[in-house]
Amino acid sequence: MTDLNKQRVLVLCTGNSCRSQMAEGWLIAQYGYRLEAVSAGSSPAGYVHPLAVAVMREIGIDISEGRSKHMIEFLAQPFDVVITVCDPAREACPVFPGPARRVHQTFDDPAEATGSAEEVLREFQRVRDEMCEFLDSLFGGA
Repeated sequence: MTDLNKQRVLVLCTGNSCRSQMAEGWLIAQYGYRLEAVSAGSSPAGYVHPLAVAVMREIGIDISEGRSKHMIEFLAQPFDVVITVCDPAREACPVFPGPARRVHQTFDDPAEATGSAEEVLREFQRVRDEMCEFLDSLFGGA
């Protein structure tokens, strides 16, 4: 059920397995009292990346029940803000009904990180922290 008093936010990326899932989790945890946040992908991976779950758990947010969704699920729904977090998602992003403000900020895909397990984990943490800071800059005010 939609709360008409809450601002509706959609976060889009390509696979909806890392970046947009972490962003959705952050928005719900930090701003859920005034935002309704969901995420989707232009080409969903079909799972939420285990390291995305792990790095969000490090900051007290559980996204383990997340589901990788296709943006088509949300085409008929109005949003106040549509955020794309990678260039391919921005290019694939359809027009959503209503007065949605479109915001774009590219973040590296941590699922593409290479190196040791520790280096890959650090990449997930870095992307998480950058996204949380960006989202706070958008929604941290009143």
